[in-house]
Amino acid sequence: MTLRRLDLALQGGGTQGAFTWGVLDRLLEDERLQIAAISGSSAGAMNAVALASGWATGGRRGAREALRNFWSRVAEGLHLGRWVDAWLGWGQAGAAGAALAPMQMAWDMASTLLAPVHADPAASNPLHAILRDTVDFEAVRRCRDLKLFVAATHVRSGRQRVWRRSELGIEAVLASACLPTLFPAVEVDGEAYWDGGYMGNPSLLPLLAETPTLDLMLVQVHPSLRSDLPMGGAAVLDRINEITFHGSLVKELRSLAILRKLIHDEGLADRAFHEPLFRKAAALRVHRIEGGEKLDAVAATGLLDSAWHRLLALHRAGHAAADTWLTDHFTHLGRHGTVDLVSDYLSGEVLNGRPHAVPPPPPAPRPTPD
Repeated sequence: MTLRRLDLALQGGGTQGAFTWGVLDRLLEDERLQIAAISGSSAGAMNAVALASGWATGGRRGAREALRNFWSRVAEGLHLGRWVDAWLGWGQAGAAGAALAPMQMAWDMASTLLAPVHADPAASNPLHAILRDTVDFEAVRRCRDLKLFVAATHVRSGRQRVWRRSELGIEAVLASACLPTLFPAVEVDGEAYWDGGYMGNPSLLPLLAETPTLDLMLVQVHPSLRSDLPMGGAAVLDRINEITFHGSLVKELRSLAILRKLIHDEGLADRAFHEPLFRKAAALRVHRIEGGEKLDAVAATGLLDSAWHRLLALHRAGHAAADTWLTDHFTHLGRHGTVDLVSDYLSGEVLNGRPHAVPPPPPAPRPTPD
């Protein structure tokens, strides 16, 4: 059996990180797949280090158990206070947002005014205890089977910092998940950091520049498109936050789409590039498993359930989405991408002073068994 190598880009998104947990659980079940590298921000970073910690000590089964233990401890953390609801995003747009809108708006205002500037993360951030109890960072750093990249936003410069596997510790992951209206900035090496989602959700550049794998899977929790306009102050604020945290990924994908279009239009697609980044950009095969608007319904239907049952519902949604993707697209791995970057991210754009027309996609080849 030929293993299909796959790099993963794990988007952050609070409670929707349990959707990503479900996706990872299904991918780890499939022994035809080899996860080679992971880039993650915020909840995506936490999923990444939990997986690596378990993988280092117990392979696939260990990784699945570590992910379950992490999300179980997140559910138990509800007794620590309202921060969990806010961080997990249970005031999202849609039916859940409508039910919690007044409380969510009051919390947003109070947390913005009262958020501390500096404090000991171990005392002020309950995520510290959860990571400490569920992730073995020494095991993460020695997990040579995986390349890991965790991004955070440098507060003073607004630029992105990326930690590699050998550098990762609990502070780096806390920095990647540090929403400034909830937690004080996390200091690493004397510098303050906020949530990585502001500048890269997740960062794709390390996967382009530092890994040889040509199949890249986006695990996306924010919907690419919403069918309805947000109505009401809380829904509008939720959508603004969603666009903000999804926008950094869109910008990276647009940049990649522009580069690929220029390579194609200039007749350079078959050229042997000396620059590795150009070679990778030209050959990269992009795929996506997306939660989309369906995650709103999952969150809304479980408002009266326990935290654990709500997280399990999101896990089931992720597991089912990954299972469907593997059924429909597994044979495309190693052959061609299933996301058309130029069509998705440059449609209607003006390039070189004239509107860019998107050519119809070529017919997909009929899957053949390996």
